Amino acid sequence: MRQHPLITAYHRLRIRLGAWGPLVISQCTMLLVFATATWAYSHIEGWSLWDSFYMVVITLSTVGFQEVHPLSVPGRVLTTVLILTGVGNFAFILGAFSQLLVDGKLYKMLGRRRVLKTISSLRGHCIVCGYGRIGSVVARELMQEGVPIVVVENDPVAVERLENDGIVHLAGDATSDDVLNACNIGHAKALVAALSLDSANVYVVLSARQMNPDMIIIARAGDASHIGKLQLAGADRVFLPHHLGGLRMAQSILRPTVTTFMELAHSKTDLNIQMEELTVGEGSELSGKTLMASGIRQRFNLIVIGVKKPDGQMFFNPESTYELNPGDTLVTVGKPENFRQLQEIL
Repeated sequence: MRQHPLITAYHRLRIRLGAWGPLVISQCTMLLVFATATWAYSHIEGWSLWDSFYMVVITLSTVGFQEVHPLSVPGRVLTTVLILTGVGNFAFILGAFSQLLVDGKLYKMLGRRRVLKTISSLRGHCIVCGYGRIGSVVARELMQEGVPIVVVENDPVAVERLENDGIVHLAGDATSDDVLNACNIGHAKALVAALSLDSANVYVVLSARQMNPDMIIIARAGDASHIGKLQLAGADRVFLPHHLGGLRMAQSILRPTVTTFMELAHSKTDLNIQMEELTVGEGSELSGKTLMASGIRQRFNLIVIGVKKPDGQMFFNPESTYELNPGDTLVTVGKPENFRQLQEIL
């Protein structure tokens, strides 16, 4: 049986308003009662609109003031109907508001507004789609490095973990353009598509690349056959977690010392050594100088193990005569405090 169009429209409105639905609809009903009763008093009793409105107010507020003017029999009938409908509607509004408080929905909605306000002020942040085994590791690592992040997660259990961990997040579907826009994707530096389904990651990458053509997009793939699709959608890098894990295990057997060194360089350890990449900026005092003349090794006790040109060309173990130019990215190894000193002149 087909529903009446008004009933269908009502249900759609309830769905769109969500938890606010009963409260908003009851307030709209109350406004309708005010307007109708004001007009009715004016029409039945011949009062001015102001006197009619005032009569509606004192009737619905139940303050006990006397009538504005003596009422006729039709006016008393109208007042009786107004009391029954208006006071009942007031009670419904109070109940709807109380329900929001009891269920904690009001707190959550106000909290979401605060989160959206925080996200709208972010610049150069990273969006992590998915807070599973991969996404949670990515999020923690970025936070340790001081990178502002926004996590998008749809699973209620994972959302609760995010709330407990105090991580800025949005509960929603990462494949939705509205959710990505809410993450302030236009000002984001990077996006990590770490959802469990490759098809969902393809959709996220495709949407993100259209919304922000300049951002860095890293994607997770569960199957090697999907790497090409993710790259075609716009991913800069695609990783197979199980493949990387297997390679690391094999390297731990074949080259244990090299593997240990790489782990130390990429982790926070008491050895106070790490690997970092630094970019030569326009106007840098090192621009136009050779590695030997730059004094990077002598002044900052840093070792340059590679250089990446702006066009993507890589030079491993560059010679001392290599000339540094703006846009060159230096892959260096050393102590964190020395990186900060070098960064000041780059």
